[in-house]
Amino acid sequence: MSAFPSIDSELLRTFVAIADHGGFTRAAEVVNRTQSAVSMQMKRLEEDVLERTLFERDGRQVRLTPEGQVLLGYARRILRLQGEVFNTLRQPHMVGAVRIGTPDDYVMRFLPEILSRFAQAYPLVQVEVHCETSSQLLTRKDLDLTIVTREPGTEIGQLLRQEPFVWMAAESFCPQEQRPLPLAMFNTTCFCRAWACNALEALEIDYRIAYSSPSLSALFAVASAGLAVTAQLRSLLTGNLRIIGEEEGLPALPSASIVLLRNPARQSPVTDKLADYIVEGFAA
Repeated sequence: MSAFPSIDSELLRTFVAIADHGGFTRAAEVVNRTQSAVSMQMKRLEEDVLERTLFERDGRQVRLTPEGQVLLGYARRILRLQGEVFNTLRQPHMVGAVRIGTPDDYVMRFLPEILSRFAQAYPLVQVEVHCETSSQLLTRKDLDLTIVTREPGTEIGQLLRQEPFVWMAAESFCPQEQRPLPLAMFNTTCFCRAWACNALEALEIDYRIAYSSPSLSALFAVASAGLAVTAQLRSLLTGNLRIIGEEEGLPALPSASIVLLRNPARQSPVTDKLADYIVEGFAA
């Protein structure tokens, strides 16, 4: 007989939901339990099962302790292995559908290689990709996996990578000669738009949103024509645009924390497999 108590996978599933969504209230929604039930689950996990403090609580904000960070890695592996057991023994052929949510810019930069590799391994799985801004995606409960930009000051999700934002413009574009500075940006709910505007306001640079679109291709078309400057991930830079910055009088921009959110209420072997491919793809 084992000297250690067993860990209920439902406790681990709730624990991961709290870590991914930054608090007990949102986690209770995604695991379809009351907040008091979630609290009781975590009290049992901390006091009865592991005898370790897993959370630092500061008002509504919840952060993992060092012990909690260690458990998070193991919890993800345990749940993934559990899914693999069922997939191997009960579903010999991986089939089904996965709903992914991601901003448009991440689709162009990261998903082609990830989805290509996944389709080669699991050709019968249907993948739906929903493109919206990060703030819009964070309100949705019908997605299996969500790739978003983490809002500063929050600890949600599994970190995939840090990616710097930069100003981009055509070779002919001279920002010093443009006042108010014309911007080509995503729609109002985009975090990077707020970051760009706040940075300009901090230096008292007059600007206007000359062009807005939910489409990265449209923003790049405007910037390539020399009509405006845009702020995007450095890795999205194309040959007909250049990076501009402090030498041209523009402020530095923050880096984006790109994270993966898994919906515990919609977890399956298919979604776990695709999540693994996403993690590997962003790390490459």
